[in-house]
Amino acid sequence: MTNRSAPRRHLSTSPFAAPTDPVIKDFAVGDRVSHDRHGLGKVIGQEPTGALLVDFGATQVRVLSPYKGMHKL
Repeated sequence: MTNRSAPRRHLSTSPFAAPTDPVIKDFAVGDRVSHDRHGLGKVIGQEPTGALLVDFGATQVRVLSPYKGMHKL
């Protein structure tokens, strides 16, 4: 099996919808967030690489971009 280095391009005659670019979420220190796995938390730090440090009460978790499963409240 081979891995593709790039996704296939969308043909204009295709009956399927064109893939959309992922929405980049913007979080700031102090924002209240909800995470699918960890629950409610608060952003307590942001790294230059884009990773966030989030305090979920009992634990602090480093969440990497694109922040899957995390939503701003």
